[in-house]
Amino acid sequence: MSMVAEGALAPVMAFALVGALGVGAQWLAWRLRMPAIVLMLGAGLIVGPVLGLFDPARDLGPLMGPMISVAVAIILFEGGLTLNLHSLRDAAVGVRRLVVIGAPLGWLLSSLALHYVAGLGWAAAAVFGGILIVTGPTVIAPLLRQARLARRPSQLLQWEAIVNDPIGALAAVLAFELVLVLDEAESLTHAIRDMGVGVAVATALGLLTGWGLSSAFRRAWVPEFMKVPVLFAVLLGTFALSDAVLHESGLLAVTAMGLFIANADLPSYAELRRFKEHATILLVSGVFILLAAGLEFDAVARLDWRAAGLVAVVIGLVRPVTVLASLAFTRVPMRERLLVAFTGPRGVVLVAVAGLFGERLTALGFEDGARIGPLAFVLVAASVVLHGFTLRPLARALGLAGGEVPGVLIVGGSRWATGFAEALNKAEVPVLIVDPNRARLRGAREAGLPTFFGDILSEAAEHSLEIACYGIVVAATDNDAYNTLVATDVAPEFGRDNVFQIKRAGQESVRHALPATLGGKKLGEGQGYWELNARMTEGWGFRVTRLSDEFTLEDWRGDNPEAVVLARLLPTGDLRLLKAEEDFSAPAGTRLIAMVPPEAGQAGERAQQ
Repeated sequence: MSMVAEGALAPVMAFALVGALGVGAQWLAWRLRMPAIVLMLGAGLIVGPVLGLFDPARDLGPLMGPMISVAVAIILFEGGLTLNLHSLRDAAVGVRRLVVIGAPLGWLLSSLALHYVAGLGWAAAAVFGGILIVTGPTVIAPLLRQARLARRPSQLLQWEAIVNDPIGALAAVLAFELVLVLDEAESLTHAIRDMGVGVAVATALGLLTGWGLSSAFRRAWVPEFMKVPVLFAVLLGTFALSDAVLHESGLLAVTAMGLFIANADLPSYAELRRFKEHATILLVSGVFILLAAGLEFDAVARLDWRAAGLVAVVIGLVRPVTVLASLAFTRVPMRERLLVAFTGPRGVVLVAVAGLFGERLTALGFEDGARIGPLAFVLVAASVVLHGFTLRPLARALGLAGGEVPGVLIVGGSRWATGFAEALNKAEVPVLIVDPNRARLRGAREAGLPTFFGDILSEAAEHSLEIACYGIVVAATDNDAYNTLVATDVAPEFGRDNVFQIKRAGQESVRHALPATLGGKKLGEGQGYWELNARMTEGWGFRVTRLSDEFTLEDWRGDNPEAVVLARLLPTGDLRLLKAEEDFSAPAGTRLIAMVPPEAGQAGERAQQ
């Protein structure tokens, strides 16, 4: 006999719906180049309060609370796992000041705004104010890719979001622990003592489990195929044990655990972090759908002018004051300070953590805790929509916007790479040549092209280069194995369709063939390093040609039968590198970037840019 209430979804169907909506919204956002949080918010509201198809409290019942608690714990662990102290020390002074000065100042100013503008009590304001430190790394990354900012302001925004993500959640945890012990303790002294003990125990437990897990991984006590399952099992065990010892201390414990593992220099850290990021995407989208679907319009309707005032004060006053005070007396130019000051989108982590602590405060008897969730939704929606539409125009007005076309990052300095980069640069495509051998960058430097001396896979490259400015990678060194390694390593970040490499020697041989999971797509006709550079020695070169209604692709092919088209740049700014024997269309206004033989006539020059 079914125990599902009339009109309710079965739990399995509810889980499937949450997963489909969350992942579907993220995929659609990627296709439409929109912030995913906007579509997730819309999807949750439509199936929840608008149509009434899904009510988390009704359809999931007692599972709702534990699910969100565990998901938030994993999200905070992910935040701790991204906080590498070596990276923070190597980051710019501006990033450190945004963390050291900006985080506590932002906490204070946000709490004051929540109390005096939104009308929250001091307890709810202190907890919610800590969460408002978070600017949303899951939101700022796609915004930066879309806006293509100059390197330094982009780096400031990106690193601030990454570092402040766990710090904001940690501030909320500490504030909530203080509220909790004050509510249960007999005196302030007793409350402070209980909070100190709780923080110490949770932190010690998190660091201890992080040390134990790191030691086990380093000593090969856990096989590779079990590292991720063991990681998650220990994570859940740490969260549950800490919560059992001291109520609500599990979030602090798992954050400390992630922080220790992030700085343990584990050989398998990249694999652990990548799988963890995949799980976090599922959890973040799931939590957001649950919270949006469970949002009551009555609660939102009860928000008065104070909510609008809070949004205006947080975005227009608290954020600018925090950033400008943090970056005062630094060498960061004023226009970059202004861009960072007026860019602070909040994301899913804020909504998830705010919803969790809002429910906890309400359960403790703080009635204004029920307002935290709706306020968080309003603030996140307003900030994401505002910054999503204004970041690019603001950056352009301040002279800090990159090109309209995503850049190309070429790994390997050679005569062919320099010629290709010059052609891309002529087509107004941002380009960068990277090589660990300074001598090989000599030709590119003489041609006035941007270069980076170092290994693209090194931490120095990660911290010095603004990867968000580039959308395509071409691995073109004389080392086939290194090209394959680079293409395989960067593929998850750039997308496998945007990673290319020149032909490997002997790749048609069964003995030398590699699995399809390794390496990038083959560029052009499929010549290798030595063949391409031999052609350059023979007099081959690069030409950028703009097509028109009078000079079509067929006309160009007739004039250049031996030319090899490497890239197509549409009038819309869509750049596409072409793999071997790929058929493509080219409407009027398209620019072709091709490698042409030395005997090519002057027929193409009439259309050449």
